[in-house]
Amino acid sequence: MTIRPILIHPDPRLKKVCAPVEVIDDELRRLADDMLETMYDAPGVGLAAPQVGVLKRVLVMDCAKGDEGDGPRPMVLVNPEVTWASEETRSYEEGCLSIPEQYAEVTRPAEVRVRWLDLGGEMREEHFSGLWATCVQHEIDHLNGKLFIDYLKPLRRQMITRKMMKLKRERARAKAEA
Repeated sequence: MTIRPILIHPDPRLKKVCAPVEVIDDELRRLADDMLETMYDAPGVGLAAPQVGVLKRVLVMDCAKGDEGDGPRPMVLVNPEVTWASEETRSYEEGCLSIPEQYAEVTRPAEVRVRWLDLGGEMREEHFSGLWATCVQHEIDHLNGKLFIDYLKPLRRQMITRKMMKLKRERARAKAEA
């Protein structure tokens, strides 16, 4: 397994709609393993393929560490789609591995039902609530070229984007000096 670099906003690849996965093969399984390793290392609870520069409809998540007494529950969702969303909403302070150290309240459906393919090519469907629901919606947004800051007012979004541009410059400078 390899820890892959996570793209930082603004990066045009983060705004692209990802292509559906046509074939589940060893290359896709390696990508999923790398994504899980990268997510845990970051550390985060979710990661979408475009965040590591792969424009395919794949996401990984594991919100179990937020659940009491549960061990890890790594999930890989291929071609996920929301099949139902509750009318009831929930606000959650979201962050993103592609927008480090920036958080904002985002309101989303409180519960969702999602259908996807697993790495064995089997169709799965599950009902998510709480942090799991927020996370899966956030990651599916990534597959559609949408970031959590797209839910914010323009001024706040621009402020965060400027901070990320500064962070990228600082990281590039540090890398050049190393």
